[in-house]
Order: sequence, then structure tokens, then C-alpha cells
Amino acid sequence: MNKLFLATALLQTLLFASFSGVIVDKDTLEPINNAIVSDSVHSVRSDENGSFNIQSDEYTYHVKAYGYRPFEFGSDDNETTLKVEAINVKALYLTFWGANIKSKTLKRILKIIDEKNVNAVIVDVKNEYGSTSYKTAFKQANSYGAWHQRTIKNIDLFMALMKEKNIYTIARIVTFKDELQASHNVDYAIKKADGSVWRNHDEMAWVDPFDKRAHNYTISIAEDAAKVGFDEINFDYIRFPAKSKLKYSKENTQENRIKAIGTFLESAQNRLRKYGVFISVDTYGNICWSKDDNNIGQTVTSLAKHADYLAPMLYPSGFASGSFYFEHPSEHPYDVIYRSIKNIKDKIEPIRVRPWLQYFKDYAHKKRYYKKFEVNEQIRASEDTNTSGWMMWSPSSRYHLDYFSE
Repeated sequence: MNKLFLATALLQTLLFASFSGVIVDKDTLEPINNAIVSDSVHSVRSDENGSFNIQSDEYTYHVKAYGYRPFEFGSDDNETTLKVEAINVKALYLTFWGANIKSKTLKRILKIIDEKNVNAVIVDVKNEYGSTSYKTAFKQANSYGAWHQRTIKNIDLFMALMKEKNIYTIARIVTFKDELQASHNVDYAIKKADGSVWRNHDEMAWVDPFDKRAHNYTISIAEDAAKVGFDEINFDYIRFPAKSKLKYSKENTQENRIKAIGTFLESAQNRLRKYGVFISVDTYGNICWSKDDNNIGQTVTSLAKHADYLAPMLYPSGFASGSFYFEHPSEHPYDVIYRSIKNIKDKIEPIRVRPWLQYFKDYAHKKRYYKKFEVNEQIRASEDTNTSGWMMWSPSSRYHLDYFSE
């Protein structure tokens, strides 16, 4: 028995190399606790001294530390002190149609990034219809014509421009709302009680979040986005529809819904691990105040188990009259953001929260335009709560240069 044990230990030693190191902040040289170090299969975390040890026979490794840029190193690196760069993400949403390297929309955003304190973009890689902004290597989506309306003709050229400017890139991927996928796979589209395919108010069908085929489809597109060099994958519509009396492949209970979303995210983390990308998930703003899953499968606690970052859509116009004891919450942009994030600090560290902020006219209350004051009040609240930054949502991707600080 002892000989067998020794032989097994020797074999493991021969098969797996051990790499030890220390992860520190590039500027302060302070150790970083709880950083995730991964090969393609395994992950370990650094301790309070920034120290880690990973056993693997692979060459490439990745470091993910909350509030830092992704970091890659090789097993033959002589330097065992890994210096990672802190970043407070300040991102502007770039529409599907604006993501053309020659578009005026992109040029205006790049001007803001060049001149102001903005350092990131969110790019629609898969939109609500199911179209992809560039031709991915995923054959199933391509066979449906997902790439036919692509706006990024050369993804390598696009990403090279982003990297040249040191822009943090976030790939927004709409998950279960997908007309294209659902219409080609009616067997796992969400159905009405009569068995026909259900479509929401904008005539878009959804795929069943319980079905592993739907999981594989979206994760395959996410994997391609990771391969071409995006720093982060942002899953939107990663939920069940806010609609009752629909038919699914499993019983529509809160326990089952939460498990389905968790299973999807766990699969995404496993498949994306080898690329070192962060994963963020979009949620309704009221997730910060709800005690249940709002019938859509999302809670702060359940999502925090699997995602790196939580991205609640804290649009002040999205909160009903009376919320926060305000007749018109949209008149109080700072309070809405600040109090919402503070309310979940015991469930998830603020550094793992990056809210979506409102850059559009108030549609619910006094119909006021959100201008420089309102935009900056939201930014100030994000900073005062020590989040990892913010993501600005303008449906048209039109932003004012003077709204942002230098």
C-alpha cells in the first residue's frame, strides 16, 4: 500500500509542475488577497500575503483580481512576483450599429476616451434578436445567419484598436432572449399555455433557461468573444421572462429558476476559465431590495456565487413612485444609486458591483432630461460606495464630451 502511494505521488510529481508566486498591486506593491489564479481546468486563490501555489502541466495561466485588469503569465516566467494593474472601469455602451470601426458613433466615443476619464466600452456581441456584431467561429449561429447584419467586418482590427488605446473591453451578450435561436429551435423555445411559441411585447422569442442546449449556444458565442480578446463577458437577459403562465421544460419554481441560472454561470466559468476573462451579469435594479428572485431566477446571493461582477441596472427612472420614500426617484439620482449599493454590501463586496447608470431622458416621472448634473450624481454615488466603476447606458450611444471629467 505504501509503495502504491509513493508511486502515485511520484507520478503526480512528474505530470504536474508546481508554480508559486505572489500577486501584488502594480503601483503600490501591496499584496492582493483572494485573487483567482487559473489554468484551463483548475483555480486557486491567493492568501492575505498575495501568495499562491498552483499545480498544473499547462504553460499559460491567468490572474483575475477584483478591481484589476486580467493578467496572463507563463509557467517558465522567471518573475514570481506578479504585478497586476488596478482599474476602476468607466464604460460607455456602444450600440450594435455603432460598433463599426469607421462609424461616427465609435469615433465620438474614442474622443471621449482620449480626452476624459473614461477607459472602457461595452460592445454588443450578441443582441436581443440574436445577431452577432461580427462573424464568430460558432457554426450553429452562423448557419442561422446570425452574422449577416454584422457591423464589425474585421474583429481582429477592431480589437487591435481597442488594445492600442488600452481600452478595457466588455462583450455584452444577450442570453435567453433570442428570436433567432428560438425560431430555429422551437422545441426549446419558451411556450404559451397552448403550446405555441411565446413572444414578448417587441415580438421577440426566448429560449428555455432550463435547457442545456440554450446554455451551450450562448456560452459558445461568449467563448469566441473571449478568444478574440475581450476582457470581460457581460451576460444580459440572464433570467426568466417577467411573465406568468408560460411553459418550460421543468417546473417553474423559485428553487428551480435559481438553480438554472447558477448552472448556466457555472458552465460559463468552466468554459471561459482558460481565457482569463471576467464574467458580469446584468440584473434589474430592484435586486438590491428584493427578498426573493422576483420570479426571474436572480438574487444577489445566488449570482455572487458564480459571477465575478454584479451589474444592477440602477436607473432612477426604473424605480416606482414611493421608492426610497421619494415621490419621484428620478429626481434623486445620487440617493438611488448610493442607497441601493449600500443595501447589498453584506451580500457582495462593493468592489464586485458595477452598476449600469442612466444616460437617457426620465420616462417614468417628470420626463426630465438627464444632463451633466444627473449623470455626475450617479457617478459620484458609484465612487462613494467603492464599486469597481460604472457602465453608462445610452440607447443611442450618444454622449456629451463635457459631461465627463478629465
